[in-house]
Amino acid sequence: MKLVPLISSGVAGPLGVLHLPRFWLKVVLAAKGMLAEGYPDCGKGFDKMTLDALGLDEAETLHYLRSELPSYPQFEAWILRKKGGKIEKATIIKHNCAVLGYIHDADTRRAIVSAAGLPDDGSIPDAVNLNNLDDWTEFHKWLKSQ
Repeated sequence: MKLVPLISSGVAGPLGVLHLPRFWLKVVLAAKGMLAEGYPDCGKGFDKMTLDALGLDEAETLHYLRSELPSYPQFEAWILRKKGGKIEKATIIKHNCAVLGYIHDADTRRAIVSAAGLPDDGSIPDAVNLNNLDDWTEFHKWLKSQ
């Protein structure tokens, strides 16, 4: 079974870092061969932004997630160990603002709203909510095929 990652990039875990729970979910699903087609486990958008903001090495982080399949709290604890027990609040705020303020290019926006059967009227400008819409559309397609 292949699953659409339905945790939004607009969700944070106990550390308060937006997108981190979604990143964790995508990587562990992919490690088990369960991530829906078309979803990278570690892409160059929010995934890279999050790793960079936290100062995490991509290869090391992916190896940990893929080999250990930690729970989400275990993943956050691993990050804290890597960061000496603390992540500056300003780092988290800056990252979260970048995630919430990210805007997809016009072609990506048009493709997402079109696939959902909505007009491209600019009513969903930000990438987080466009990605949510994309996930819901993909989930619904999967559901109807079952």
